[in-house]
Amino acid sequence: MASEFTDIDWAGRPVRIEYEWHRAGRTGRPLLVFLHEGLGSVAMWKDFPAALCEAADLRGLVFSRPGYGRSSPRPPQERWRPDFMHRQAHEVLPGLLRALQVEEPPWLFGHSDGGSIALLYAARFPLALAGAIVVAPHLFTEPYGLASIRQAREAYDTGDLKRRLARYHDDVDSAFRGWNDIWLDPAFESWNIESELPAINCPLLAIQGVDDEYGTLAQIHRIAAAVPQAQLLEIPDCGHSPHRDQPQALIEAVRAFLQRNSAQA
Repeated sequence: MASEFTDIDWAGRPVRIEYEWHRAGRTGRPLLVFLHEGLGSVAMWKDFPAALCEAADLRGLVFSRPGYGRSSPRPPQERWRPDFMHRQAHEVLPGLLRALQVEEPPWLFGHSDGGSIALLYAARFPLALAGAIVVAPHLFTEPYGLASIRQAREAYDTGDLKRRLARYHDDVDSAFRGWNDIWLDPAFESWNIESELPAINCPLLAIQGVDDEYGTLAQIHRIAAAVPQAQLLEIPDCGHSPHRDQPQALIEAVRAFLQRNSAQA
């Protein structure tokens, strides 16, 4: 499937956004918007969005956030700030939905940083969302996860991670440095979005692999403590990316959740 592009205005400058539709002709079916991880893109999802949308009879919208994939790269001199996920949730995602004339409240499916962005969007725009599925989301930093991010930097600088990622990003340094530099910035160590969670009133499913190398299960347990209607799923034999490690278990969990919580789905 070939990517399409649209422009949005972000922080006073035009930004090109790469996106793909899945099963766009299934009018009347719920729309699921996919939010990728800190090193993700449209292409890095591979065939998972198509498989999930087919299994759950959904329409899907997949896009690369600014700085990733074939979207506008991060300017070389620009360093992201600790509020970068807030800005993605409060500015970029609404801008994209407006540009594509999405008027119905969508469902969100966010992985890792994308899961955090989904939570922040749900908290800020409670009437603009049907519900959310967050997979391996981050609520706060943990030494355990930061150690894995340092290992990723080493693999990028001295190993083959840069070569492997370059297949998925027009400007691989934009993607990697934007994510890695802010996560390892001392100013980011106190980053925490737990205070935002009580504002979430939509259906919410939080999923995490038991063997997640970027965060402990405390991340989703804190969601359950703050959001009474949240449902949790811990997937065994699974790391940070359930859509790669346990795709069928993830698809079935999402399909069942949507059936329970949406008259349309």
